Amino acid sequence: MDINFEELLNKFVTGGIDFAGKLLLALLIFFVGKWLIKKINQALDKLMTQRQIDIALKSFLKNVFNILCYTFLFIIIINVVGKQTVSLAAIIGSVGLAVGLAVKDNLANFAGGIMLLLNKPFKGGDFIEAQNLSGTVKSVGILYTTLITADNKTVYIPNGPLSTGNIVNYTTQETRRIDIIVGVEYGTDIEKVKTTLLDLARNHPKVLPEPEPLCRMTKINESSLDFVLRVWVKSEDFWPTTFDLNEGIYHQLTLNGVKIPFPQLTVHLAK
Repeated sequence: MDINFEELLNKFVTGGIDFAGKLLLALLIFFVGKWLIKKINQALDKLMTQRQIDIALKSFLKNVFNILCYTFLFIIIINVVGKQTVSLAAIIGSVGLAVGLAVKDNLANFAGGIMLLLNKPFKGGDFIEAQNLSGTVKSVGILYTTLITADNKTVYIPNGPLSTGNIVNYTTQETRRIDIIVGVEYGTDIEKVKTTLLDLARNHPKVLPEPEPLCRMTKINESSLDFVLRVWVKSEDFWPTTFDLNEGIYHQLTLNGVKIPFPQLTVHLAK
C-alpha cells in the first residue's frame, strides 16, 4: 500500500492551522468574556452597595452570578469552536453528569446556603455561635459560611449542617444579661455578700438600671454558699463589663473580709 506523505503533510498542516485558529478564537472569547463578567460584577457590586444589601447576601449572589456567567461562557466557546461532529448537548450532558457526581455531597450545602439567605437567622457582621464554633459572620458562600473568630481565625462552616442546626445570634438583641456565680465560705453573712455585690453592680457605669441588678443565694454546696449576680448591659458591653465585675467582686469581697473557699480534702488519721 502506497503512502502519500505529501498528502498527509498537507492534512497535518491544514489541521494544525485550523486547530491553532480555533484555539486563538477560544482564548479571545474567554478573555473578552472574563473582562465583561468583571465589569458586570463591579456594576452589580455598586448597585447592591447603594441598595444596602446585606454583605452575606451580596457574597452569595455574586458567587451564583459568576458560576452562571462562566458556565454560559464555556457553552459559547464550545458552540463556536467545537467540532461539528460532536453534539453540544452531549458535551453539556457529560460535563453535567461528571460535575454532579463530583459534588453530590455538596448539594445539601448549596441548598443550605439558599435557606440561610431566605430565613436570615443572621446577617454579615453578626456574632453567632453554631456547630460548636463562634465568630463574626464575614460572608455566606455557595457552599460555606465564613466566620472570623474572636482570636482572628477564619472558619468555614458547611451551609448544610449550619442551616439545620442550632444558631445562637448574639447581635440581634440590644441588651444581654450577665450571670456571675460567686462562692463564699460557710458562716458568711448573707446580707453582707448581697449588699457588696449589688453595690458593685449599681456603681458600674455600663450596668443598666433596668432591669434592676439581682443578687440571691442559689445553692448550698459541700464547701461553699453560691450566690448569683445578674445584671443587664448593652450587647457590645458584655465582655468588658463581665471582666470588670469579676475583678471588682474579688477585690471588694477581700476588702470586706469575705473569704472565697476552694476545694479541700480533710484526712483523719486513725491512731
